Amino acid sequence: MSGIYIHIPFCKQACHYCDFHFSTSLKKKTELVEALCRELVLRKSEIKGTIETIYFGGGTPSLLTREELAQIFKTIYEHYTVAKPVEITLEANPDDLTEEKIKQLADSPINRLSIGIQSFFEEDLKLMNRAHNAKEAEDCLNLAMSYFNNISLDLIYGIPEMSIERWQQNIHKALSFGIPHISSYALTVEPKTALENFIKKGIVQPIDEEIAELHFHTLIDTLTRKGFVHYELSNFGKEGFFSKNNTAYWQGKPYLGIGPSAHSFDGKTRSWNVRNNTLYIKYIEKNELPSETETLSTTDRYNEYIMTGLRTMWGVSVKRVEEEFGTKYKEYLLQQAQKHLEEHLLYLDGDILLVTKKGKFLSDGISSDLFLLNL
Repeated sequence: MSGIYIHIPFCKQACHYCDFHFSTSLKKKTELVEALCRELVLRKSEIKGTIETIYFGGGTPSLLTREELAQIFKTIYEHYTVAKPVEITLEANPDDLTEEKIKQLADSPINRLSIGIQSFFEEDLKLMNRAHNAKEAEDCLNLAMSYFNNISLDLIYGIPEMSIERWQQNIHKALSFGIPHISSYALTVEPKTALENFIKKGIVQPIDEEIAELHFHTLIDTLTRKGFVHYELSNFGKEGFFSKNNTAYWQGKPYLGIGPSAHSFDGKTRSWNVRNNTLYIKYIEKNELPSETETLSTTDRYNEYIMTGLRTMWGVSVKRVEEEFGTKYKEYLLQQAQKHLEEHLLYLDGDILLVTKKGKFLSDGISSDLFLLNL
C-alpha cells in the first residue's frame, strides 16, 4: 500500500497557533497547482505499487477550485495506478463549505472530508483566529452530511479559559451530527507563532497542562461510550471509518509527499521539499526536485517505530523489534520500559507493548524515554 499526500500551502488568514507552511497570498496558486502536477509526473517512478490513499492537506485545500482539483486528479490517474476503491480525503474549512462547494466536491473523486471545526464557540474561534464562526461550523456539517457519509472533524482541547463544561458541550455538539470520525489535538504553543507572542505579553493565559489532560480523558471516556474506537492518540473512529491515510502513516507504510514542505517516506529514507512557494515553483519549472533526503539508520527506524507504535492501539511488537533491529534493541526496549510497566503507564499484552489509559496523555514522553541514542 502506498499513499500520496498533497500540500496546499494557502490560507485566507493565519491561525494564531499554526506553524505549518502556508501563505495568505493566493497570487501564485495557479502556478503552484501547475508545479504540483509537474512534481507528480517527475516522481511517478518512486511509487511501485498501487495508490490506496490520496490526502489533500495544508494550508487550506478547500480553497482549490473545481478546475484545479480536476487538473490534479487527471495527472494522478494518468501517471499512477490507483486502487478501486481509494480513500481520497480533502481538508476543508467551514467558511469554504457552501452548498455549492460541497456539491462540487461530492461530484469529484473526493470521498472523505476532514473539516477543521476546532470549536463550536465564538470565544475559542476568535482566540485562535479561525476564519469561520460558530454558525458556519454547524451549517457546513449539516450540509456536508447530506452529501458525504465519510466525514471527520477536528476539535482542539486545552484552550486557555476553556472550562470542562464547555469542552463537554463541544464534544456533544460534534456527536449530534452523527460524524463517524473525530480527530482531536491539544493546543500547543509553537515557537514564533502569534499564540506564543500573546502568552509572553500576557494577552492570553498560558496553557494549563492539568486542564488539557482532564479534557483529554473526558474526550476518551465520552467517545468510547458512544462506540468510537480510540485507534491512535489523536484519532477516534467508528468501525469501518478509521482514516486509511492516518493508519498507514502510523504503521510506517510508504507515502509520497507533493508540494512545498511536504515529506515523503519509503521505509528506509525520508525526504522533504523546500518550505518556500516561490523556490518550489522555480525548481519544478526546471524539472528539478527541491528536496533533501536522509537515509534512516537502524536506530532511526527503531525510534520511529517506537514513536508511531505507542501512539496506536496496535502498540509495539517486541518480537518485531527483535526480528527487524536485533536482540540488543529488544533488550534495551524491555529494560527502558520496566519503570513504566511498574508505574502502570505501559503494559504487555503477549508480546505487544501498549500504553495504559493512565499513560496515554504522556505517551510522547514515554516514547522518548524508550528511544535509543547510540548502540
